[in-house]
Amino acid sequence: MSQVQTIFKNMSWLLISQIIASICGFIWTILMARYLGVSNYGIFGFATSFTGILAITVDLGINTQVVRHISTDYDSAPKYLGNAIPLKSIFSIGCMILTLVILILMKSDELVITVTLLFTIEMIIKSYIGLLNGSFQAFEEGKYQGIGNTIVTLLTLIFILISIFGDLGLIGIAISYIIANFVALLYEYYVLNKHIVKPKFELDRTFCKSITLISIPFAITGLLYTIYYSIDVVMLTNMVGSYATGIYNATYKLIAVLNLFYSVYIAVIFPVMSKFFKNDESMLLISFEKSIKYLMLIIIPLAVGTVFYSTDIINLIYGNKYDAASSVLSILIWTVCLLFISGAANTLLNASHKEVTVTKIYAIAAVFNIVLNFFMIPYLSYNGAAITTVLSDVLIVIMQAYAIYKLGHRPNKKLYSDLIKIIIGSGILGIALYMLNLNMWVAIPVGIIIYFAVVYLLRLFDDSDKYIINEILGKN
Repeated sequence: MSQVQTIFKNMSWLLISQIIASICGFIWTILMARYLGVSNYGIFGFATSFTGILAITVDLGINTQVVRHISTDYDSAPKYLGNAIPLKSIFSIGCMILTLVILILMKSDELVITVTLLFTIEMIIKSYIGLLNGSFQAFEEGKYQGIGNTIVTLLTLIFILISIFGDLGLIGIAISYIIANFVALLYEYYVLNKHIVKPKFELDRTFCKSITLISIPFAITGLLYTIYYSIDVVMLTNMVGSYATGIYNATYKLIAVLNLFYSVYIAVIFPVMSKFFKNDESMLLISFEKSIKYLMLIIIPLAVGTVFYSTDIINLIYGNKYDAASSVLSILIWTVCLLFISGAANTLLNASHKEVTVTKIYAIAAVFNIVLNFFMIPYLSYNGAAITTVLSDVLIVIMQAYAIYKLGHRPNKKLYSDLIKIIIGSGILGIALYMLNLNMWVAIPVGIIIYFAVVYLLRLFDDSDKYIINEILGKN
């Protein structure tokens, strides 16, 4: 089986699981938002964002380091996993204590503390799942991660439905997440131990110290990345209140659904790019260029359509009480485009062992984001937070482009030509939607036909794209 076919096989498993996750997540997002109301949904948003920021104290970048190392040396897996699992247990205890202390210092009320601590437990379980998923990625066995993701998704939906119809409130919903993730963890550990590799459990202090120190750049980057994408929710809660947080979080959850597709792509590509860096650096750059092209091909026209129908989308999903979220959606949708570019760039830099550069980029972006939020949130509330996020994403992409240029990687001019064609096609799509003024449901098929007709006429797809398609289909 060729490398392209292996990538496609793994992406297929993950993509199917992600489609299921997106559909189920879409359902429970709607139900939760309507059931909890704007303010309680704001508390939910604060709890998940806050625990997301502290998640790095459990991981400390070890997951990423394990994926990168095991993908190039399968024999090291038992020792790496056997030390990483107990090491993360120690970090987990520290995380729980730190979470409680910070919440008390913030003078949070009892409900906020309880819900946040419950989501901290869920986050710890997810961190272990992330380690096991990383192992599946390294061994290019995406089907097990796909099945694990599906188990989490379906159980989460079932238990959330039970919580809502049983009127168990926020606490019941938080417990739903914990149970679903714990069952998935048991499944993934079982298949790892039976079909992939058996961890050799020990707590080698010297080895643990070594992998922790090596992982620190990944940890710092992960922390800065999480702060960058979550601090606005925390700041909104403390500066404006739970209502504004609920409006912003409702939109953010929709954006997160789109980001999940990006995470599938990166989960499959990162181990492969790490191998390319070691064995064939020219393929490393080609995989980066194709990543940008294919991701932008989908997300830019989707963003254009979202801007035109943001109010319809919000009303359909959340109802009239979330009307204010339509303006946030029109702004935040562009972060998805920028995230897809920055994600591919991060993968290239990390695979090239330039994780310190990525850390510096996100350090600057995090500071920029926090400072700008202090000015924007008091005046523009949730819209200010959304604008800040987009501007911060633009800054990241600019810094990444400079870093890649300094690294000596010069993307082919064809990539720039392709991006221009995608932008032209998306622009024509926008003009058509504006002039036709169609109902949203009619606009979807009409827009798809118009867009792909334009990019086809612009000859966006070349021989290399056809070759990749034939490789996937096994025709080469």
